[in-house]
Amino acid sequence: MIREDVLERIKKIPIVDTLGFSLVEMNDGICEAVVKHEKKYDGIFESFHGGLLMTVADSISAFALLTLTGAEAAITTTDMNIRFLAACRTDVRAVARVIKHGRTLAPVAVELFDMNGTMVAVAQVNYMILQM
Repeated sequence: MIREDVLERIKKIPIVDTLGFSLVEMNDGICEAVVKHEKKYDGIFESFHGGLLMTVADSISAFALLTLTGAEAAITTTDMNIRFLAACRTDVRAVARVIKHGRTLAPVAVELFDMNGTMVAVAQVNYMILQM
């Protein structure tokens, strides 16, 4: 299922189009998407650049959180970490799950896989929910 209200907000974010996000699922604290691998964004080892994998993890986490806070919520990343496990030479499938939807803080877990099913990275992204 795709949350239409969140999808409308996501469509307005330039990086979504730039990186070619294709949403698979987005509902109740979960978001799954596939992001195209383009050689022009490769890192030194002819694989998906790690900084872009981090961008994917950050973005997909925000989308998962918006399914709980509401599409128009003001949220911001406070910190994040990523552990690279293998080179990704295909499109990447990212799955984000909100760990806890607190009043002001929300940690999100992300797993990133290549299209062969190999886990290429794990991340945790923490968000602050701003009271506007």
